[in-house]
Amino acid sequence: MTLRAALARLDDSPLQVESASRFYETPCFPVDAGPDYINSAAVLSGSGNPDEILEILHRVEAEFGRERDTRWGQRTLDLDLIAVGEIVLPDREVFVTWRNLPLEQQISAAPQQLILPHPRMQDRAFVLVPLAEIVPDWCHPVSGLTVTEMLANLPEDEKSLVNPV
Repeated sequence: MTLRAALARLDDSPLQVESASRFYETPCFPVDAGPDYINSAAVLSGSGNPDEILEILHRVEAEFGRERDTRWGQRTLDLDLIAVGEIVLPDREVFVTWRNLPLEQQISAAPQQLILPHPRMQDRAFVLVPLAEIVPDWCHPVSGLTVTEMLANLPEDEKSLVNPV
């Protein structure tokens, strides 16, 4: 399985996988953009700033055939950097702008810089369900909510679409 191999590959990089959630099957996002996904979350350790960490994730994606042609297009592997501790990048104002971007603009607009934490993590069950398994008490540096609290705020019908493999 690609995801299992990618996690092993990360262990051969300057990053190490400290813990990882189970694998979950989730509907493709956006809906109808391709086959369903297998998602997981992992806590990584190692050196490097957030941009260097993201570069390592992108290199691993490329090793598994990922091509970055179309925003939210089909992909062989998608390794997202969701958060790095309490860091907010590039700053709160830009973070809030991207967090509040309407869906129709999210589809076509891509930031030219790394935004941390991921600006829509709190809206995505496919992110929060696996995260709650490994870091339920991590606190979002802008909202002040824990992963458990963000997950509790999501509608049950969205959470029910995230199923262990």
